[in-house]
Amino acid sequence: MKLEKKKKPAPAISTSSLPDIVFMLLFFFMVTTVMRQTDLKVKVVVPQATEIQKLEKKSLVSYIYIGTPTETYRAKFGTAPRIQLNDAFASPNQVIEFIEKERAARSEAEVPLLTTSIKADKEAKMGIVTDVKQELRKCNALKLNYSSSKRAEVYN
Repeated sequence: MKLEKKKKPAPAISTSSLPDIVFMLLFFFMVTTVMRQTDLKVKVVVPQATEIQKLEKKSLVSYIYIGTPTETYRAKFGTAPRIQLNDAFASPNQVIEFIEKERAARSEAEVPLLTTSIKADKEAKMGIVTDVKQELRKCNALKLNYSSSKRAEVYN
């Protein structure tokens, strides 16, 4: 007499906890992902510096970009350095309106903590940067920061 063993089917995989895992992963990626806020229309290669400090709260920083228009916008706007506020080109006299909008979007307690950061291309002329600084003085936005990258220190 031959004995045959009957094969039992493998138990099904429980999928009852699958929705919990999916929502946990979704929540994790939503919290950790940083969305890009502005689409750069100017070329900005920040200068290098040795004595730099990192900003504490980047959510309280308003960025002003200064540089030559990128290839896409060069035909329309030329090669002269331009100012970009959020996603649009601007003139120096529009800086005050930009700062006022940034202040209006914040709570009253955050307004004194707002910092304006100028991200200027290292090839940009100081004339346009000075124009922006004069406009910032007019609207009392005196907390100013110049963006730069860390220079590699060379030891002799």
